[in-house]
Amino acid sequence: MMSVIRRSTHVSIHHSLVCRRRLVAIAATCGAATTLAACSSDSPTAARAPTSTTSLADAAFHHAGHLTTLNRLKAALDSAQETANGGFGLNMWGTIVDNSGMVVAVAFTGDKENDQWQGSRVISAQKANTAEDFSLPDLALSTANLYSAVQPGGSLFGLQESNPVNTDAAYGGKTADYGTPNDYMVGKRIGGINVFGGGLALYDSAGNLLGGVGVSGDASCADHNIAWKVRHILGLDFVPAGVDPVVTVPGHTDDNIVYDIDPMTGKSPSGWGHPVCNAATESIGLALPTTYPIRHH
Repeated sequence: MMSVIRRSTHVSIHHSLVCRRRLVAIAATCGAATTLAACSSDSPTAARAPTSTTSLADAAFHHAGHLTTLNRLKAALDSAQETANGGFGLNMWGTIVDNSGMVVAVAFTGDKENDQWQGSRVISAQKANTAEDFSLPDLALSTANLYSAVQPGGSLFGLQESNPVNTDAAYGGKTADYGTPNDYMVGKRIGGINVFGGGLALYDSAGNLLGGVGVSGDASCADHNIAWKVRHILGLDFVPAGVDPVVTVPGHTDDNIVYDIDPMTGKSPSGWGHPVCNAATESIGLALPTTYPIRHH
């Protein structure tokens, strides 16, 4: 909840309870950006009070309720997976983490758990964690952007070994609960570093870094395409800047996948290149800033 200048103990408690109820109610029908603003206009002092990114993430993901966030992620993942992404058309796993790396929701496409690659559940969480961990309020890095940088001789060589997955958070519980509100990863910090396509940082309309989303289950290039669409559908793609050298909007860069690895040398001139999976994923990926443009704040 937003911090409020206390006029009296009674008023402060009453305002807090009202805001909590409104956040839950609004989140059931609106996007995270609306939810974040739900209590900002109740009093002049509340509007002026400083708000931390942590409290914004709490409002967007936690106070809105894990079930609400799961349902929004599930709907976005289903919608994105059904579009042309250039991969194999496989079912997907998706995970959202908050800005502390805590898993908030895990979802999948398909009729049931196990209609997807089993290993992709944890990989999706790993991707979400990586994008959140290595993005900043003024610079976003997708997991696709990290591929070349972590190769031998790259500027971030060894990064993929730096923050291993918390296996105690990843594999416990009942497999029947995976992808449900009771998924064992929910409420835990998963850790892990992933260095191929499928993970993106999440930004609200004020440019606050709220967390990350990761998807996995197809070719890594298709994973990136799906993740980009999921973030767009969630309305959390107010990306401040990125390392993609292709500038679609003058004066504004983004965190799209970069396809500039020289097939002869294996080197990326930009230092942020990702391998091409196939012509279809490449074409769809390069067009994403036009077909699903990032928003500006």
